[in-house]
Order: sequence, then structure tokens, then C-alpha cells
Amino acid sequence: MKSIRHPFKPGLLATAAAAAALLAGASLQAQAQQAPLPPNVNIEKLKQFKVSGTDLNIPPVPQEGRNANAIRENLKRVKLPPGFKIDLYAVVPDARHMAVAPTANMLFVGTRKTTVWAVTDRNSDGYADEVKAFAPSLKFTNPNGVCWTKDGFLIVAEHNRILNFPAAEFFYEGPDVAVIEVVPQGGLIPVEDESFNHGARTCRVGPDGMLYVTLGQPFNVQPRDKLAHYNKWGIGGIVRMNAFDGSKREVYATGIRNSVGQAFNPKDGSLWFTDNQTDGMGDDIPHGEINRATKPGQFFGYPWIQGKTRITEHGYDKDPLPPNITAAQVLTEAHAADLGLTFYTGRQFPAKYQGGIFSAQHGSWNRTKPNGAQLLFTSLKPDGTADKTEVFASGWLDEEGTLRGRPVDVAVMKDGSLLVSDDYVGAIYRITYQP
Repeated sequence: MKSIRHPFKPGLLATAAAAAALLAGASLQAQAQQAPLPPNVNIEKLKQFKVSGTDLNIPPVPQEGRNANAIRENLKRVKLPPGFKIDLYAVVPDARHMAVAPTANMLFVGTRKTTVWAVTDRNSDGYADEVKAFAPSLKFTNPNGVCWTKDGFLIVAEHNRILNFPAAEFFYEGPDVAVIEVVPQGGLIPVEDESFNHGARTCRVGPDGMLYVTLGQPFNVQPRDKLAHYNKWGIGGIVRMNAFDGSKREVYATGIRNSVGQAFNPKDGSLWFTDNQTDGMGDDIPHGEINRATKPGQFFGYPWIQGKTRITEHGYDKDPLPPNITAAQVLTEAHAADLGLTFYTGRQFPAKYQGGIFSAQHGSWNRTKPNGAQLLFTSLKPDGTADKTEVFASGWLDEEGTLRGRPVDVAVMKDGSLLVSDDYVGAIYRITYQP
């Protein structure tokens, strides 16, 4: 695959900062006289540290008022273990996956729309003071995945493009920011395989410094004539590549239906990821999955099996099971839609939770009795495998089956509190612990 190379390399943060500072000091008068450029022209401008002509004033999202008060009222329904408390951290429309900044007291939040949000707690009081669009001179397309390189470059994984923003946490105030095009538009998957279904990507940078991206396959169950093509591209799997120029791309894992959440265990470097269930097989099958990958090339069974259920569509259940299937670590309730997960690296929560996995269930859409819309906690055994899984937070799905929230992702703040995103309500919550 052809990659677009760029002079930015890991470790050149000072160069990125200097370039961004020059960008910020460009003539405001010239910007005012220049009409905004189309998004595909804007990215070429920004790669050269040139202004796009976008209005410098980025309107913030209101953080108080009737909507915020209603969200706080709904949070009274959420049930947590003793000592835990949940609050509204920020109103963030369509909030999906989160990337907590390594240095500044802020985070970036992806969406399935056209916006990435910059969320800032300027006075460090545990509540966001400002939520505004990040890099609005660029028109994003389903920028669900956000993550960081080891040296503070922000990755945004869109449906079919990957961008890298040097020093984003320090130079996000204006509409124009320095950008590296890791994978150009139409280069992550073939354009003919683009779909509105299962197109939300997630990303993480591994201990090896490589960028890992989940690629859901677009069907309920992929047809047989797509298998070889999808395996070649890593569709229905996870790919990894150089985080700065997209080189050294390879398929890391296969046999996955649609993963929308991944995280590396900082203790042993293993990659854990969720997988969403096949629809239309009944209320209670197949189970959702939380998986563990320990090396490249592992196969996780799909579309021949998911959980313990053989997949019947396209006759996959008539085949013998392929060899060397890596079984799921955790089987969750069918159709609860397991999405984002994170390892709890903080110290605020009790010892029981330290080093374990928090994961979000978005909630069912095709089940007779709705389920999900909650957070799970999975403890680990000394050998690094899953031990027990339990419900940690619930109450977004009320007794009548009405959804009052749909958790998407979880992230650990520097103080050890836990953030939870919700794209249904359009908010981020903060869970704290005090004995």
C-alpha cells in the first residue's frame, strides 16, 4: 500500500510545537479576507502549516442549563458499589471513545459524526469548563477512534482515514493545527468496502510503538466470497502499522465480527478487545466476547463460531471448526453490545479494582427484553487471564425497558477517577471513590 510520508517523526515534539506556534501567529487580517477552503484542500494547507481561513472563534458547547440538569437527575438512578459516586463531567454531544491527555488536564473525544471534541478542565475542579470542536477546519468522517502515541501525538482514526496531530493538547485552541496524514482518505480499507454498518474504528498504540486499529466487517455475517478479501485487509480483525506514516502495515488478528474497543494490559503487553454479537439468532445467543491477544496471527473463530454458538448463516455451522481458535476470555450476555474497555491503572479505587478491566455495554437494540447499558468489571488471575466478571454500574436501563443512557467508553483520569462516555445522552460522566 502506498503511504504518505511526512517530515514529522517520533521525538520531534519541539519541532511540532515551533511549527504550531508559527501557525498561531499568522496574520489574522489575511485569514479574515480568505474564504474557508473545502476540507480536502484544508488538510493540504495544514500539512504545510498554512492557514485555512476558518473563523478563529470556536463556539463552546453550553455546560449548564436544562439539559445538564436533566442529565444530573438521571444519574441518580445509577447504582454503584458502596463508596462510589457518579457525576456529570461534561456535556459532549455524541460522545464516543476518549483519549485522556498525557500532560494537560483535558481529553479528546471522538464521535460517529463529523466532530472530535476537546474537553478541558481549566481550573482542575473535576468538572469540564470548556467543550469545543477540535480542528474544525477539517471535516472528519466518523472519527470514532482517538488515542495517543508514547510521545504525545494524538491519533484520530476515521472510517477510512487516519490522522496524527503533533502536540494537540497544547495547540488545539485555534481551528488550524499541524497534521500528519498517516493513512490518506480511502486507504484504510478499499473504498468499495465502505459501509454505514460497523464503520466505527478504535485505536491504541502498543508497547511496540505500533498503531493498532480495529476494522469491523460490515455484514451481520460476512458471505463466504468475502473471506479471503477481508482477511487480506484485516476487515473483521485488527491491523497494526507505523503510527506516523502507515508503513509496515500487517494484519494482527482475524476472526472478529466487529470490535469497538481495545486496550493493552500494561503489565504484560497483551491486547484485550471486545467483540459484538451476531444479530437475529435469538435473545440469548450468541454471547458477547472480551478477548485477549498475546501474539500476532491469532484467529478468534468468526464467522464459524462466536462464544459457544455455531453461526448458521451461509452454512458456516456445516463446516468443521477451523483449527487453532483462540477462545474468548469473557462471555457476556447476548446483545448487550460490549464496546470500550480500559485497564484501571489508578490508585483512587480500592485494591480489588487495581489492574483489572472496566468495560462498557452500550445496550441491546434487537432483544425482546432489553439488556446492557451498564459497566462491567473483570478481575485478572496472576497469570494475566480473566478471573471474574461482575456488574459495576447499572441503572441507565430502567425497569420499564427505557434507556436513559448508553455507555460507550471508559477512561482513567490522572487522579484515578473513571470517565464514562455516553453518545445517547451526549455526555461524559466521572466516577470517584471515597471510603
